[in-house]
This record gives sequence, structure tokens and C-alpha cells, in this order.
Amino acid sequence: MSGGLTGQVALVTGAGRGLGRAIAEALAEAGAQVALVARSADQLEQTAAAIAEAGGQALPLPADITEDGAPGDLMARAETELGPLDILVNAAGVNPAYARAELHSIEAWDLILATNLRAAFLCCQVAGRRMLERRHGAIVNVASIGGVVALPRMAAYCAAKAGLVELTRVLAVEWADRGVRVNAVAPAYVLTEMTQGLLSHPVHGPRLLAQTPLGRWAEPAEVASAVLFLVSAGAGYVTGHTLVVDGGWTAQ
Repeated sequence: MSGGLTGQVALVTGAGRGLGRAIAEALAEAGAQVALVARSADQLEQTAAAIAEAGGQALPLPADITEDGAPGDLMARAETELGPLDILVNAAGVNPAYARAELHSIEAWDLILATNLRAAFLCCQVAGRRMLERRHGAIVNVASIGGVVALPRMAAYCAAKAGLVELTRVLAVEWADRGVRVNAVAPAYVLTEMTQGLLSHPVHGPRLLAQTPLGRWAEPAEVASAVLFLVSAGAGYVTGHTLVVDGGWTAQ
């Protein structure tokens, strides 16, 4: 799909590492100019450098998207530097809690919902207003299989991702008549820094792997490929869909 997004402008949240970085690099490889958003300026610079080395163009925009006004500021800066936004990918996410629901702290609950759902909605809202004016745009929300099936000890994370799946459907229906498509991807466990501790755990790692028919974890590039499809012209008739990328987990 190299070159398929030439001339388009994309903004990716959570682009400093892991899945967000892989998505940003894939969009750049396909020809898009990419605005990179994350809290860590150092990580964004590394992503931008990797994209530049591969011949792409990226704009690092360090910010905390959970802060009031941050999404609007980011969209304005991205459009000033790169041009009108064609693509938004909400890949920022946290999951600092792995505990039974009765022991789940309210502080962790609030952080997870604020980052994984509230901030994603605000980014969709701000970007959507711009896209609706131009009657053109594609948004992809990075959800999780936790948004469609239960993952024990992840109550807040699953609640946030389920909310993101339903938000995707609502926005798709509301915005379809004005040319803006909204979809989601729902990966199972992906080999990233965020999942490293859980996947390498001597008990939980093998248990989770046993639930995956393909018998392995996903690579970030495999999820990035799904995102590339959803923002491409080839998915022009796809909206309101959650593309599950889970090695067969939810087929059982």
C-alpha cells in the first residue's frame, strides 16, 4: 500500500512507542505526513527520526491529551504546519491496573477512562468538526478485544474499550452523510512495552497464549496494516466497523 496516502495528513495519538509508533510509521510509509502526539518528547523525536530516515515526514507534538483544551490545540498546530487533517488515529492508551474488580482503585479507573475513552472522544470531536466542514475524513479508534469480550482483572480497561467501540458506531452513523468514516480496530495482545510484563508472566502469559488459536502474540505491524486498510480508499464503503485482529481469540 506504499504511496496510497500520498498528499494526506494524519494525526496519531500515542505515537511515541508501541502500537501508536507502528501505526505512525506505516502511515508515513504509505505517503502521509504524520503529526505525532504523546506525552514524551524524547519518544516522539525517536519516532520522527525513524520516519525521516525511511524517507517520510513527521511532526512531533508533545502533549497530554487528557488536559483540557489539548486536543484542539494539537489539531490547530498540526493543520498549521502540515495542512488540513485527513486521518485521525486514536492509539493512546494506558492500563496500569490488573486487579479484581472489588480491589480496583478509583484512581486507576479515572486515569484509564480519561485516557482511553474521554480523550479519544475529544480528539474525534475536534477532528470531526474540521473533517465535516470539508466533507472528507477517516478516523480509526484503537480499541481492544477487551471491548467485545471480558478480560478478567481489567474492568476499567474493558469498560473504556467497550465505550470506544460503541462511540465508533455512533459517530459513524452521525457523520456518514457528510463524508467522514469512523472505524475501530480491536487487537488481542500485541508485543509492546505495555504488555511485556503480563505476557512474560510465568502463569498469565501461557494462559493467555492458550486462548489464541494462532498460538502467538500479534506484532505491532500487523495491527498497523489493519489501520492502513481502514483509512485507505479501498475501505471507502466501510464505516462503523470494528475490525478484530486477534489471532482467532473471539472466534471461539
